[in-house]
Amino acid sequence: MEEVLYTIKINKGEDHYQGRIYSDIDGVKEFENERIDRLFRDIIIDMQMALDEFSSNHFALGESYETIR
Repeated sequence: MEEVLYTIKINKGEDHYQGRIYSDIDGVKEFENERIDRLFRDIIIDMQMALDEFSSNHFALGESYETIR
């Protein structure tokens, strides 16, 4: 079964890039940067931190890795 974890939208402005991520875990977050590679980095780091925290919370509640997968 597939499940959407994130929806990502990236727009190019006159002098910057704007990224917006949507998730059930964190809601909506916005990012801006003048360079696209740095925008990607910021988005990826944020997603990784949110998913790590989400996983930690489930393990703390007694769920195993197999239950989450």
